[in-house]
Amino acid sequence: MKLSVIVPVYNMADGGKLEYCLDSLVNQTIDDYEIIAVDDASTDTSLEILRDYESRYPDKVKVLCHKVNKRQGGAKNTGLRAAQGEWIGFIDSDDWVTPDYYEKLLGKAKETGADMVGCDYSLVDRQTMEVGRIVQNNTMEQTGVLDEEKHKKLLMRSGSMVIKIYKHSVIREQNLCFPEGMFYEDNCAGPIWSLYFKHFEKVEEPLYFYYQHQVSTVHHITEEKCRDRMKAAELLYAECRQRGFLEQYRKEIEYRFSELYYVITLFSYLPGVQKPSLKFIKELRQGVVRRFPEFEKNPYYLQNTGEEEKKFIAIQGRSNVIFLWYYQLKQWVWKQKAKR
Repeated sequence: MKLSVIVPVYNMADGGKLEYCLDSLVNQTIDDYEIIAVDDASTDTSLEILRDYESRYPDKVKVLCHKVNKRQGGAKNTGLRAAQGEWIGFIDSDDWVTPDYYEKLLGKAKETGADMVGCDYSLVDRQTMEVGRIVQNNTMEQTGVLDEEKHKKLLMRSGSMVIKIYKHSVIREQNLCFPEGMFYEDNCAGPIWSLYFKHFEKVEEPLYFYYQHQVSTVHHITEEKCRDRMKAAELLYAECRQRGFLEQYRKEIEYRFSELYYVITLFSYLPGVQKPSLKFIKELRQGVVRRFPEFEKNPYYLQNTGEEEKKFIAIQGRSNVIFLWYYQLKQWVWKQKAKR
């Protein structure tokens, strides 16, 4: 079989989201592919919808079920274990793709000999095939035969995993999988996976539609989700160390860890929750300093972190209390300006 498409599903019955996704998959312009939909213990009618598609498209759709919710990482791992395809693709169950999405990605792989192929995507807020705001998922500087410098670029910015196809043999040989039972599993898996592929190419078209809605993971901030991002950073560090990448890519790993564990988490948590916890803010700072005490000297940090964020972080390095007070004061000022 040429391709296996893995679709993690959890409570996607509302608003026709799941049907729109599946319709885009069953109508692909290629032959010889399978759609492995993994119901992750949904409590709505998602499983009934999946069973309906399985009965109508028995040659294409295979449904697997979890009795206990394992989040997207667990569902993807279940799909990987069942996949028969030479290539592996993933898609979020509230997103969708153009009819020739996989034809174009597989065509690029055949044309170039790549073992990983991606494309750009379109941000939309409704179910449509009209292209919205186009986002470049990876840069052309990251493509081609992957030497150490290009692997560094991919480790730094691996891009979304759902907007790629991967050679299955590499996944099997390197025992690649996803963290389970947590949000942000791709933050750990994406950079690590990218280090094992030898040739990356991309189709410079927005063939994937990323659906933005207010209940998505990126729009709803909780301390639990922040802790999952911290856990993803810890797992990224541990996996890189265990797999022998830590010394070769130390600066890149230091920056990715400090960015995921601390910087992104801190500046999504503070404006995202109603009552920030000083204890949690201290924990963030202590966690990154324990692993990388001089992260603020990292060249990627100096180059990529915003000047205002660096200023806030430097203040926290001197006093957590003053930092929180100062940040909340600035936040109040920003809100007053926004009202004008």
